[in-house]
Amino acid sequence: MPTYPSLYQLNTRVYLTALSQQLGRPATLDDWPDVELDAYAEAGFDWIWLLSVWQTGPVGRQVSRSHPGWREQFRMDLPDLQEADIGGSGFAIADYTVAKEWGGNAALSRLRSRLKQRGLRLMLDFVPNHTALDHPWTQSHPEFYIAGTEADLAREPQNYYRLKSPTGSRIFAYGRDPYFPGWPDTLQLNYGNPQLQAAMRAILTQIATQCDGVRCDMAMLVLPDVFERTWGIACEPFWETAIAQVRQTHPDFVFMAEVYWDLEWTLQQQGFDYTYDKRLYDRLEAGNVNSVRDHLRADMDFQRKLARFLENHDERRAAAVFPPGVHQAAAIITFLAPGLRFFHQGQLNGRKVRTSVHLLRAATEAINPDLQAFYQQLLNCLKHPIVRHGTWQLLDAIPAWGDNPTWNQFILYLWQYQTEAWLVAVNYAPNQGQCYVPLPIAHLTDQPYEFKDLMGPYRYERSGKNLRQQGLYLDLPAWGYHVFTITPLKTQAALPLEKPAHNP
Repeated sequence: MPTYPSLYQLNTRVYLTALSQQLGRPATLDDWPDVELDAYAEAGFDWIWLLSVWQTGPVGRQVSRSHPGWREQFRMDLPDLQEADIGGSGFAIADYTVAKEWGGNAALSRLRSRLKQRGLRLMLDFVPNHTALDHPWTQSHPEFYIAGTEADLAREPQNYYRLKSPTGSRIFAYGRDPYFPGWPDTLQLNYGNPQLQAAMRAILTQIATQCDGVRCDMAMLVLPDVFERTWGIACEPFWETAIAQVRQTHPDFVFMAEVYWDLEWTLQQQGFDYTYDKRLYDRLEAGNVNSVRDHLRADMDFQRKLARFLENHDERRAAAVFPPGVHQAAAIITFLAPGLRFFHQGQLNGRKVRTSVHLLRAATEAINPDLQAFYQQLLNCLKHPIVRHGTWQLLDAIPAWGDNPTWNQFILYLWQYQTEAWLVAVNYAPNQGQCYVPLPIAHLTDQPYEFKDLMGPYRYERSGKNLRQQGLYLDLPAWGYHVFTITPLKTQAALPLEKPAHNP
């Protein structure tokens, strides 16, 4: 596995619904075409994350169909919404077995084998914080959940639920994030109960026999301090013990955390291989180049474990958030940084409509040919060993001349691997900018060098002597970017270094 792999997230239910329509019959994981699997491998992906493969239940589906606010959003995203399109949230899990309608565990095992034949690893979901309302534990182990009282239900009906059963009724807390109302299709697990923690570790160990890694939903919610702050219940740490238990039998198993609130480093220290980098996404969306640069100055032990993304199933579509020129510039910064490169189904074609995890069908959208071509070029870059195994360095720009402040608009990377070097340069601003960039390449000599842009038609020759003395001069339009390979030339004939458009 490369140091910096690439991951592609697919909504399993949406994909198989579309495939069912093509086949004219219900499709299962066995029907996933080999040509599609080949395409994932040829695109350079190392991981396929299949979202929402686990069994959900009829109660969660009914909650999704009857929730007025959710239905309004479903109609906005899917104007021709039908009742059958609402399948219930894929995160309201009733059982960690593969959904029967998708072929069950056996079909997943066969698909995993086909992925492995192509060098692809499989990632699945793990939801530590809650279960579906109709999970078997509600009957067999009600002590696994946060219990509520009649007073709680009367005071906070948005956070508590009366569960009726043949043996009577109980009040449980909905699963929730402490800053928002409860999720009414889920029940909150009680991590203050050691037996619950043991049961969740057992589930993780079982999942590890079915895939190569898990994405852990809202992983920070079960940290002891967060859990106690939310529920007033003390609990023992979960993640360190659970990860260690899984790795006793699956030493290469990978854990990725969805995490916010600046708790990324905390979870990395507890054993997570990757943590969401929402901070970079937010700063790129805000357009503050200084804050982007400051974020990229973090220690490499931290950065190499960040999952870099521009969209996922929880976020708005990148093509809807970022205008076209900004989108490309943000993608260059995001995916040519170190870490896990995390792409989302539809992103590569410029989709603008987000598909809720409650829906089984996505809206029909036309492909954006410009974004599709851009991402094809970018994925070709990401196949190269230099950005999969190499050494990354954030560079600082130098003013092109004294009264020109635009040097501060640039985000600059240097990648090196063996004898190769790449320069990534982005002018992340709505106006043209100029700067010089020093190139700390140990083997840089006086001979001429070729700068060839992998993301555009540009090719330049520059004197190694001038590069060492002054650095490379850059003049880029608003949101402009280069991904230059830097190659020594044998010939001694080189073009002179460009002069600034304005002499100081």
